[in-house]
Amino acid sequence: MSAVGPTPGDDRPQAGASSRPTRATARPAKAAGTAKAGTGGTGRNGGSGAKTEGTRRRSAGSAGRTAARSAGSATRRVRPHPAGAPLLDVDAMLDTERIIVCCGSGGVGKTTTAAALALRAAERGRDVVVLTIDPARRLAQSLGLTALDNSPREVAGVDGSAGGRLDAMMLDMKRTFDEIVLAHSTPERAEALLANPFYQSLSSSFSGTQEYMAMEKLGQLDASGEWDLIVVDTPPTRSALDFLDAPTRLGTFLDGRLLRLLLAPAKAGGRAYAKVLGVGLGMFTKVITKVLGAQLLMDVSQFVAALETMFGGFRARAEETYRLLGNPGTSFVVVAAPEAAALREASYFVDRLDAEGMPLAGLVVNRTHHSDATMLTAERSLAAAENLDEHGEHPLAAAVLRIHAERVRLASRETRLRERFTSAHPDTALVEVEALSEDVHDLAGLREIGDALARVERLERAG
Repeated sequence: MSAVGPTPGDDRPQAGASSRPTRATARPAKAAGTAKAGTGGTGRNGGSGAKTEGTRRRSAGSAGRTAARSAGSATRRVRPHPAGAPLLDVDAMLDTERIIVCCGSGGVGKTTTAAALALRAAERGRDVVVLTIDPARRLAQSLGLTALDNSPREVAGVDGSAGGRLDAMMLDMKRTFDEIVLAHSTPERAEALLANPFYQSLSSSFSGTQEYMAMEKLGQLDASGEWDLIVVDTPPTRSALDFLDAPTRLGTFLDGRLLRLLLAPAKAGGRAYAKVLGVGLGMFTKVITKVLGAQLLMDVSQFVAALETMFGGFRARAEETYRLLGNPGTSFVVVAAPEAAALREASYFVDRLDAEGMPLAGLVVNRTHHSDATMLTAERSLAAAENLDEHGEHPLAAAVLRIHAERVRLASRETRLRERFTSAHPDTALVEVEALSEDVHDLAGLREIGDALARVERLERAG
């Protein structure tokens, strides 16, 4: 079942003193920290200057749509928020932020959470694009799309009565790299680089390239000014935060001695190549040539030579996107399931983002379980079931009592795990999302997840 997981929240000062670059086509800049303050949405002028609805009108439209969706839906009451833990105000975040990054371990519903947040923001009146770099295709399926690619596609079926829209895309690492080469080099150099065997391997499978390309694509989307909100769904492992290291790792790579050695043959050129190998590089190049082969070494050195003039631009753009992630207007949401391993991963994400000075919004704890029969403990339920068994009466009732006992125990275990997390991170805002009865595979399911994230109570029953 697709689900939503924990999201860490943080009230510490935002990293980075510089404000977000002003765009001629962008809506008025937001004051720092408005997303956390819960003061509602901001007015905006879209990239074409078409939209001018104010916060009050957008909120009213959202409330009307929420009421319309609630009518006829199954009863669901909002559970009391866990005592002692700050509440993550999801709607305030959706109404004010520019970038939301969802991160978490695999299998906790992170992709579904990202899609649900993006859909809810669009139906509250914002122009939204959701970018996934998760290789799984669950996002496309839940949005009703047959496929996602490197270009944003509008999602059909979104309620646009408040003036918003939703686009979705999936990062194509190689295509993004190709686009950078074509945009930042001459046609001759681009043709040579795109045909280089080492480049073809690097651009599709080299470790770390995906994270760097994600930084590039995020920067491109932000610079376009076309969307009010960008939602990023990251890979489902600890490497989801590797894009934070992309600028540093790129700089280390570009400044490394090995890179300079590999560049030497291409700089020497033609006949001088053998001389460089024999005299300039000595034993090292003899060994590396033996291991890699002379042709591969030439491919690598020619790749480096062709790419050398672009290195400065790579580094500058990566560093700018890194600053963007730390600026006011960006929020990180950590998603986790109420399981020991997932919450350990969530703690890692919270601590890492804290160390980087990145702005946490909060934790989404997904697929939680509760029991409405709080007076009937697991022990009493099992005792009653055994009593019925002894008398040979009501086998169905006995089975239901045992199911209830198991659910109570599960809910109790999840509560202990969540309390362990909150005791270690008392300032992290969170919101819990109860487990659904079936997988999320369409917009209706994403809306239900969005309602749960925003703690919308639905009381009317269909029919």
